[in-house]
Amino acid sequence: MATHFFEEKEHATLYQKYRPFASTEINDLILKYLEKKKGKPFSLAVDVGCGSGQSSRGLAPFFDKVVGIDVSEAQIEEAKKMRGLDNVSHRQGVAEKLDFKDASVDLVTAAAAAHWFDMEKFMKEVDRVLKPKGCVALHCYQLPFAIHYNNCSEHLTQIMEEMFKTLVPYESERRQIVRNKYKEIFEAITFFDKERVDNILIKQEVSISWAMGFIESLSYYQTFLKKDPEAAKSLLERTEQKLLKAMGVSSGDTVVEIRMNSFCLLASKPE
Repeated sequence: MATHFFEEKEHATLYQKYRPFASTEINDLILKYLEKKKGKPFSLAVDVGCGSGQSSRGLAPFFDKVVGIDVSEAQIEEAKKMRGLDNVSHRQGVAEKLDFKDASVDLVTAAAAAHWFDMEKFMKEVDRVLKPKGCVALHCYQLPFAIHYNNCSEHLTQIMEEMFKTLVPYESERRQIVRNKYKEIFEAITFFDKERVDNILIKQEVSISWAMGFIESLSYYQTFLKKDPEAAKSLLERTEQKLLKAMGVSSGDTVVEIRMNSFCLLASKPE
């Protein structure tokens, strides 16, 4: 991968604990596309930039074998700690050099990771390893997310938006690719047969403490934390207190619904 983040052990632990699990909505979308383009059987899926393995495990029920790869050794170690699934494995590797035989893979996917790849090199590898009519699926969510709780949802969402504005100066240039909804990545996909799906609404019930942990796991929060630890920690603490006050509760264990807009790029290799 062209850019390396999430490689420190503490950051990888946060990633495993606070990143969302695979979205049923997105998995259903990908699987329907793969069945339409290639058809069954679904033998091998490769999850590139798998992080701590959430997305890899989400694919397990649908494939004979799922392999998750990530550049970060710490992330792979976190993935291996999770409850084992017989048909899922994880190993260290890079997006631009996939260690699979030619025409051996049914699906290559990347969840919230493709903006870190060298897309030209990645697509050459995707073209090499995919079976004829095999598919590539690249998806990501947009931030900030909305928070819904009783009748104060709008206020809570405004609090989150204010906090994310503070983090903007610490974003990598690669994050702009996400803001653009992978426009550049879609253009870089070399297969003629391709499409995109926008405005996929993902809902998840989490605690306020989990929401703060998710923010802590973000690459640009970690950049902020390294540059100004006191200010970064203070930002999270203030945000959590503002949210709790607006909700009229005192516990970070209070459950809310977060809503994220996601998008997915889909493409099929020629026969």
